[in-house]
Amino acid sequence: MARHPFRVPGLVVLMLASATPAGAQEVETITVTAQRHTEDIQDVPMSVATIAPDHVQSIFEAGGDITAIANTVPNVYAESSNGRIAPRFYIRGLGNTDFDLAASQPVSIIMDDIVMENVILKSSPIYDMGEVEVDRGPQGTLFGRNTTAGIIKFTSVRPSDDFSSTMRGSYGELGTAKIEGGAGGQLMDGLDARISGLWEHRDNYIDNAFTGQNGALGGFDDKAARLQLLWKPVDHLSILVNGHFWSLDQTATPFRANIIGPGSNRLNENYIWNKVFYDGGGGNPQKYNGIGTSIEATYDFGPAILTSISGYEYTHGFSRGDIDGGNPGGPGFIPFQSDTQDGLDYLHQWTQELHLATSSAGPWFWQVGAFWFDTDYQDQTNPFFVPPTFVRQTNISYALFGQTSYQVTDALKLTGGVRWTSDTKGMTANGPLIAPITAPVRLSGDNVSWDVSADYAVTEDLKLYARIATGFRAPSIQGRNLAFGDVYSTARSETITSYEAGLKSELMDHRVRLNFDGFTYYVRNMQFSAIGGTSNSVILKNARAGLAYGLEADSEWAITDHFDVTAGASWTRTQIHDPTLKTAVCAQCTVTNPTDGSGNAFLNGNPFPQAPDYMLNLTARYGIPLEGGGEIYAFTDWWLQGYTNFFLYKSLEFHTNGNYAGGLRIGYITPDKHFEVAVYARNLTNKPNLQGGIDFNNLTGFVGDPRVIGVELTGHVP
Repeated sequence: MARHPFRVPGLVVLMLASATPAGAQEVETITVTAQRHTEDIQDVPMSVATIAPDHVQSIFEAGGDITAIANTVPNVYAESSNGRIAPRFYIRGLGNTDFDLAASQPVSIIMDDIVMENVILKSSPIYDMGEVEVDRGPQGTLFGRNTTAGIIKFTSVRPSDDFSSTMRGSYGELGTAKIEGGAGGQLMDGLDARISGLWEHRDNYIDNAFTGQNGALGGFDDKAARLQLLWKPVDHLSILVNGHFWSLDQTATPFRANIIGPGSNRLNENYIWNKVFYDGGGGNPQKYNGIGTSIEATYDFGPAILTSISGYEYTHGFSRGDIDGGNPGGPGFIPFQSDTQDGLDYLHQWTQELHLATSSAGPWFWQVGAFWFDTDYQDQTNPFFVPPTFVRQTNISYALFGQTSYQVTDALKLTGGVRWTSDTKGMTANGPLIAPITAPVRLSGDNVSWDVSADYAVTEDLKLYARIATGFRAPSIQGRNLAFGDVYSTARSETITSYEAGLKSELMDHRVRLNFDGFTYYVRNMQFSAIGGTSNSVILKNARAGLAYGLEADSEWAITDHFDVTAGASWTRTQIHDPTLKTAVCAQCTVTNPTDGSGNAFLNGNPFPQAPDYMLNLTARYGIPLEGGGEIYAFTDWWLQGYTNFFLYKSLEFHTNGNYAGGLRIGYITPDKHFEVAVYARNLTNKPNLQGGIDFNNLTGFVGDPRVIGVELTGHVP
């Protein structure tokens, strides 16, 4: 079918057209699996984004963990108060600030088709990665645990018949070193393999001025490996086996006492990037290990394809920290000392999915499936003023789902899906401050979620779509407070209804891709975690409702054959709707919400915690071809984050506005394209970005990584 040019009046488009050379290349086609089968991203009737391979390589080259994807995609944010483990993700402002290891999260992380439910499993290192995809909005029909916020999918490079390998090594400031590689190909007729590995290290670069120990904190050693075997015993059957492990030994997030305020969110003189003043925490040790395996079997019957995905994950470890961030003498006023250790004694997760989908190329597509999830884990909290408390939790979930789409006309396609989910959680506990909970506390929830969408091709290069989607987050139990002599808390099921409409376009002979959407969603019985306030605790609360609305844009411009720019933006407003909801507030900060007679803040109208009101991101790659076929290039990426409130209440101290960071990579690629050498800088301007706070004691905060400059050597075959 011939392409029809799409023309719109407007200064921006006219400027782009006049500035674009006639010989510039087209933007590359991007394929995604947002609807459980491979499609062009322009044909998917929902808001989907990907992170380009150049960008993935850059954001992780200086030892960045999975939270480094924060702000690289509009309306996607991530942070952690637990170092390189237990990340917390947010999409369109919807997430969970709960730092406990039993926290339920509304954003699903899917690694090689396996949902990583627990926050420790979400910490899996990123290496030898093929695709990173973000599906924004509720995914209540097709994927995993029926998420209300969205999905981030990481897919490793898969085995194939053709041999390929990549090896890269880097070294930079702070003793930051990394070796990453992957190689694979055909072992014999019908059997392919790929092996991948990662080793990352950083020296302890933060001194403890209280004890006089140099190089006390800040370092890490992270190791991981993956082996994949793809067996095709007959033409219609393929079996992919994935085995993997990871091991982390590091110091946990350095909390820093009284580095903000009072009366302002600006970092003050108590913040020294390479120094802390700890009398506790035992050196802030953190160690975790995990193993896992999955088997994905696919059989093509002809008219339909049956897929079975079985997964098992196991992990255990602990993390300890000086939570008050200082010592009896400061910095600043610290009412009391706090030293706490949390960990998983064990965690087992089993998943099983069956999926049947038509393989027909006709106008009608359908798919049905079933999903089973089972996890059992014991987490331990040790406040050190009493012996530890042990909380054991179980979670079993079942689901049945189906989706169909029909090409009504050449221009119009309709899609609809439905899912039934049943979820049951149980908890027992034992510790010195409570009577043992031997009869399990149980919570159950059932839900039918659905989505409908329509997309209309105005031309081959301009498509409009609209989508209504619902989602469900099962009831939650939080037992961390038992370690401090308090009761456990629970939260009822939350449900979400989301409305979204947008356009997807390719302009100027496919040299510009511009995708834009607007959305609004309404969450009923919204689950919140009240963090801190009066103690080092987590209390679950249900708000009557939460409302959000916003805009998102993703774009790419192939200016010339050697100059490519991407840009993204999001603007989001979130609001708590509950005139009676209130929570305890910080110990020393300046609260701006109205309070009751007991000092608790009313939350009605507040934004969701850790929900940036806007995000801007930009990447640019410029290459200079050399005689003989080599290339010198420069790649840069930047992001800017708007107002972001840390807690349920609002204060003058615990928020950020204007965080930003940039990276730069300058490299040379040899004529045969097999080798590349580059110098890089992450957090190029050395901006100290405040990421969160600890509010129950003093004005404690934690800050992102400092600048790292280094060199990297990469080899590719072919």
